[in-house]
Amino acid sequence: MRTYFSQGLFGRDLLGSVVVFLVALPLCMGIAIASGMPPSAGLITGIVGGIVVGAIAGSPLQVSGPAAGLAVLVFELVREHGVAALGPVVLLAGAIQVVAGLCKVGVWFRMTSPAVVAGMLSGIGILIVASQSHVLMDAIPLARGLENFAALPGAAFETVSGAGEGQGMTALMIGLGTIGIMLGWEKLRPAKLRFVPGALLAVIAMTLTAQLAALDVKRVDVPANLFSAVNIPSMGTLFGLFDSTLLVAAATFAFIASAETLLSAAAVDRMHDGVRTNYDRELTAQGVGNLVCGFLGALPMTGVIVRSAANVQAGSATRMATIMHGTWLLAFVMLLPWIMRMTPVSCLAGILVFTGVKMVNPKQIKDLAAYGKGTAAVYVATTVAIVATDLLTGVIVGFGLSLFRLALLSSKLKLDLKHHDEKPGHATLHLEGSATFLKVPTMARTLEGIPPNTRLQVAMDRLQHVDQASLELLREWGRNASKRGCELVVDWQELNRRVEGSRQPA
Repeated sequence: MRTYFSQGLFGRDLLGSVVVFLVALPLCMGIAIASGMPPSAGLITGIVGGIVVGAIAGSPLQVSGPAAGLAVLVFELVREHGVAALGPVVLLAGAIQVVAGLCKVGVWFRMTSPAVVAGMLSGIGILIVASQSHVLMDAIPLARGLENFAALPGAAFETVSGAGEGQGMTALMIGLGTIGIMLGWEKLRPAKLRFVPGALLAVIAMTLTAQLAALDVKRVDVPANLFSAVNIPSMGTLFGLFDSTLLVAAATFAFIASAETLLSAAAVDRMHDGVRTNYDRELTAQGVGNLVCGFLGALPMTGVIVRSAANVQAGSATRMATIMHGTWLLAFVMLLPWIMRMTPVSCLAGILVFTGVKMVNPKQIKDLAAYGKGTAAVYVATTVAIVATDLLTGVIVGFGLSLFRLALLSSKLKLDLKHHDEKPGHATLHLEGSATFLKVPTMARTLEGIPPNTRLQVAMDRLQHVDQASLELLREWGRNASKRGCELVVDWQELNRRVEGSRQPA
């Protein structure tokens, strides 16, 4: 402990914790509103993520809290099953994460294709923009992304023309002002003040404007006592988890939160030279955090790259920065809730619209295309599927396409048919690579093109693997070859050894 203070680590962590606190405060409230929950639910998750998870995390500099990546899932869950279902689902998701971490499968979550994760975040970003664009005008968002996009022109026309509620235009100006300040600060901020978050400046400026001008807009509803916002699940709601849809929701929460957390942790490791992430411990810590959040009826949490990057860039040295940021959140909410109640809801919506646009980042298509057009296609397909359907379906589509692309890449087969001029009626079919069911059409066309009265020999010295479909195709052609005066010459024993990709002795 003496070394911690004598080496100046405390000062670095103190500054980092204040910076992260200032970034996290508006995001915790805004993400809660986007999730269809009261702002206090997001604040509780931010506090738990800082104090509880920060103390036991496997990634010391990663900051955990409510994430925009889960806002869409929470919104759909609350809309379909009510607020009471959220706590039990988050509890179960946390339990799944704890078991996964203790069973040391944390590193396996990193097998998730980056294209799928990028597509997932882009899809979520588009959905957030679609829903929060309505909140910008103090309107209530609809259930689905496409519905929000379809209703947006009409809502905008009513707001601008004054046909709707009078406060809509005022709220829109506040929201657009928030976005303008954040964008301007990002482009023009001095290097010495790079640690000051634009979201904080925007919230302060727009809140002061709304207060001084006594603007009639919706404001954040935060209870005077944070503990009154705690919603401990009842036994009845816990037994409701036997509903298959809630079980699927919990598994989806656990998987997406874990994948986002561990990919974020990997990104944080690339930002500093300190202690590397223990993925199993990080996964277990996230599970413990979600167990606590589920018990309190708060939002689910993940490791969040925006807050984590701010933590590293502010110079934080140890996990104490994360813990202290949670302490500042708790103290601020308990002692100064009246300040938060001045904040216009459209201001927080502006922050989320700005965040959502940043999550989309079309430049990723070009970056992913460097690893193959198929990788970029998986990204685009995942994004489109999430926007057109829902988050779970979109992720499943992304995984399915990734596996299909992997199957295509792993089934590369080179077919080389050579006719011997010195021996008329003789030919050799050279097989190189892997002969799988995906290459059956190509093999079939090659075999069908062999002239009658040909003695065909199959050379397989470079054949690594053959599956049942390809094997049966060769057998069938060999059985029917005599009808065309052809003959198939194959070392069947050697070919059978390659069915499982091995060359074990017979």
